[in-house]
Amino acid sequence: MFVRIKSTPNSPRKSVQIVHSVRKGDTVTQKIIRYVGIAMDDQELEQLRLLAESIRLKIEEEGQELIFGPEELEQLNKKSAYKKNAESDEDYKVNLKDLVEEQRIVRGIHDVYGGLFDELGYPHIVKNPARHKATVKMFRDIVLGRIANPQSKRSTVGMLEEDFGITLDLNRVYKMMDSLNDEAINRLNDIAYKNTARLFNEKIDVIFFDCTTIYFETFEEDRLRRNGYSKDLKFNQPQVLLAMMVTKEGLPVGYQVFEGDVYEGHTVISALKTIKEKRRLDKVVFVADAGMFNKENLAELDELEEEKIEYIVGARIKNMPNDLQQKILDKKNYKEIFEGFKVGEFEHKGRKLIVSYRQKRADKDAYDRDKAIQRLRKKLEKQKNAKAYLSNYGNKKYLKIEGKTFIELDEEKIKNASKWDGLKGVVSNAQNITNPEILEQYSNLWNVENAFRITKHDLKVRPVFHWKPRRVKAHLAISFAAYSLVKHLEYRVKLQYKKLSPRVIRETLIRVQTSILYDKRKKIRYGLPSRISKYAQKIYQLLKIKYRLTPYIIKKM
Repeated sequence: MFVRIKSTPNSPRKSVQIVHSVRKGDTVTQKIIRYVGIAMDDQELEQLRLLAESIRLKIEEEGQELIFGPEELEQLNKKSAYKKNAESDEDYKVNLKDLVEEQRIVRGIHDVYGGLFDELGYPHIVKNPARHKATVKMFRDIVLGRIANPQSKRSTVGMLEEDFGITLDLNRVYKMMDSLNDEAINRLNDIAYKNTARLFNEKIDVIFFDCTTIYFETFEEDRLRRNGYSKDLKFNQPQVLLAMMVTKEGLPVGYQVFEGDVYEGHTVISALKTIKEKRRLDKVVFVADAGMFNKENLAELDELEEEKIEYIVGARIKNMPNDLQQKILDKKNYKEIFEGFKVGEFEHKGRKLIVSYRQKRADKDAYDRDKAIQRLRKKLEKQKNAKAYLSNYGNKKYLKIEGKTFIELDEEKIKNASKWDGLKGVVSNAQNITNPEILEQYSNLWNVENAFRITKHDLKVRPVFHWKPRRVKAHLAISFAAYSLVKHLEYRVKLQYKKLSPRVIRETLIRVQTSILYDKRKKIRYGLPSRISKYAQKIYQLLKIKYRLTPYIIKKM
């Protein structure tokens, strides 16, 4: 079995396929096992080739040529169970008046995300999955339930029974969560990393790092849930700190959970050392915003000569020493890369400081400031009490406040602020990357922010209703597994078809349903598949999942 690339005459199009050689007599032909996609340029071709290699390895590991959807396997098993009651044409002749709809089951989520769950090896998060099939199935159902409609575990159990035809015992769900211990979480991180690395030929050269806080609907602290600086402004409620690492595509590399009162900057060294050691990474650049790497972290990283961790970190250029600020503001120190984009390189405490200027960014900065000042002018006309402005830094930075009564716009502050329009800086020790490339990598940091947006909003990882530390960690493991499936499917669909957001994919798959109809006279239960959209058809096709459009017999009584 190998990956084949076929060219199209007089066209840049190249097809990427997984094929298997078959001998027929004296001739050898190639049977297409999986059609991966069409590339229009070299970059697309390389991405599709790596994806094809990843799928090929998985197929060979599974020892099978095709990956069937869970619904299809279930139907095959059911058919073999009632061979004695063979179907006949008469069985499909029904009187509509005899039919009642017993249930309508959502199957798109389990067909697609369930198939991906199995293909990517997530059953192996549970130790000895072959001996603990019930635990694996329960873990799988809860993960897919979070993708479909994230709720509390109690509500998820109800939803799975009502909408998916899956009955789970809530107490057994909690028992399953208790099996997701630190060892299982390590396996989860290993599987997530390997699945991502496989897509890049085992070479991940840039990792994006960030932290966020996850709060609880309680006011009681313990050794894990602690009060700390809350990004959700829930300062009186305990929280945990979630650190996540992703690629520039947002694909998962790993995650860690810290106590809620840990300063996010203190997580960096621990996380980077862990991933360098466990993944045996050689040359990899870590990218993070200014809040992640304080001066103590940078000093410690620079001292790690043996590990030589390279980084690209956001710089607070307005807080630099005055002499360096003057150099940054001097336009003579910049080289124009292309129209509207200039780059300057400076030295700061033995490190390279790279500052970029973009005209579009400058225009936006000026626009945002003018809007803020307009709002301030209107507010000043109505409210002259200085106390009303002291707590808002966004207001205060443009104001002149003397005592409790005198307040006005500070034109000097506004003028000084305008000097920084369009400027953004980063600090880096990366050796073999050009300054524009360093700036481009830093601009990709939004991917980890988007990862948190998906986990917090699409998957609703917060608030957390569990209170035992092991259940909290299990809840985050379930959410991370769900995120991993969501991002891998999004990546595949984008690469092989077109860009569809996780929300669009989820809503598309939820509409793939099967009605369970019961013939009261014949005592036969039928499955009536719904019509599926073109998006759903393409997703099923990409994952080689067969979808049956015609009604079929589920069970003859």
